[in-house]
Amino acid sequence: MTFTLTSTSIAEGEMLPQTQVLNGMGQTGNNLSPALAWSGAPDGTKSYAITMYDPDAPTGSGWWHWLAINIPADVTALPEGASLSNMPAGSRETRTDFGKPGYGGAAPPPNVTHHYIVTVHALGIETIDLDADSSGAMVGFMINANKLASSSITAIYSHKG
Repeated sequence: MTFTLTSTSIAEGEMLPQTQVLNGMGQTGNNLSPALAWSGAPDGTKSYAITMYDPDAPTGSGWWHWLAINIPADVTALPEGASLSNMPAGSRETRTDFGKPGYGGAAPPPNVTHHYIVTVHALGIETIDLDADSSGAMVGFMINANKLASSSITAIYSHKG
């Protein structure tokens, strides 16, 4: 069985809706994390992590928009807007490049299209022992060190300035 990520909020190669756009930094979105569902996790999956990353951000290192770890293995979906208010028991969101934990929506410079890669990672450990202030690089390192499989949806977003 193939590990697969689906969403009723976002679609591969399509424009992010305003519900997933930041409300700030010149944007007027709803800043809600997307609805996600996954299936086909490999044997040995003990937890999941979710990331949203923008490789096009003009930083030299991209931009972490969402980092969620320690999602229990029996969870296979999150509703839209789950970040900070409806995450599964035991899970933890860590600091994004906005400087705090929780989902931060798309906010590219005007007239530039950015890619937003939302990924669910099946992990072979129950808990990544990091606190909420851990950097995206550290979270990414721990995910990659313990990853059994991953599946992504890459959406885009741009706006007129």
